[in-house]
Amino acid sequence: MSTWGGQQRGQQGGKGQADEQPRRKRKSRKGDEKPLAAPAPPPPADSRAQQVVYVGCEGESTEPDYLNYLNERFGDGSRTGKQPFRIQPVYVKNGLTPSRVVADVQEKAQEDEAWALFDRDQHHDIPEALRLAAEKKTEVCFSHPSFDLWLLLHFQAFGGRRSGSSEDVVKALRQAEPAFQNFDKRNDKSVKGGRRKALEDREKKAVNHARSLVGQCEHGSCKANRSKCRPADPSDPPVSAEEWSARSGHAPDCPVLGRDPSTDVWRLLVRLGIVDDPAESYRQASWNSWNA
Repeated sequence: MSTWGGQQRGQQGGKGQADEQPRRKRKSRKGDEKPLAAPAPPPPADSRAQQVVYVGCEGESTEPDYLNYLNERFGDGSRTGKQPFRIQPVYVKNGLTPSRVVADVQEKAQEDEAWALFDRDQHHDIPEALRLAAEKKTEVCFSHPSFDLWLLLHFQAFGGRRSGSSEDVVKALRQAEPAFQNFDKRNDKSVKGGRRKALEDREKKAVNHARSLVGQCEHGSCKANRSKCRPADPSDPPVSAEEWSARSGHAPDCPVLGRDPSTDVWRLLVRLGIVDDPAESYRQASWNSWNA
């Protein structure tokens, strides 16, 4: 942001400058006196400046389409009254493995905020992906069995182990909303047109459904109110992959591959201000109660 200011310059060209007569000061009158005022404070930093978030995607269609939907619907901040944002999806044709998702988004983001979005599916490098994410504090949106679960949660709750298979999730999504009745048929997993329209104004419902899955985790000690959505401070001490993955609210000793079903995509929406953070409200209420 630029600041405005200036100085009056009373200087003239060299010739005749020495012959000028000093001006006589006019005596002030009582009515001319003005009270002293504090100087105007400097203009504040522009809190409305657009924030840029890089999000690495495992898939080449569904996830980038959804992220672009968030950009178009919420990016300018007019619907939320929050800071504008722009998500920069990072993906490649034919998709990426989880560890490549993390590595690629870290490379693209450099010093900017980075998130990695990947699924359970049948991948074998998820522990490596979490280790890489923890090293550079790249936030993780892990979905078990797949990102399709996050779409389904916009319309209904869902539970029960899937063991890495998304077949039942897709079937439920097709039945839950007519716009998705042909989803994943003829390789059409896009999120455009009527499918985007169907998602509108259901973000809070999806967040609540996703958070409830944390509490239903078979581990027994996972609580969504322990989740963290704000970016970690890069100067904070390093943490293990287990501690890093616990930012979703799951316990550090809860096996990531055992979080079935689950999805952490809700944390990205809270981070961007699309949905208010229920965990923050819970912590504030607890603090108020403690100090009452």
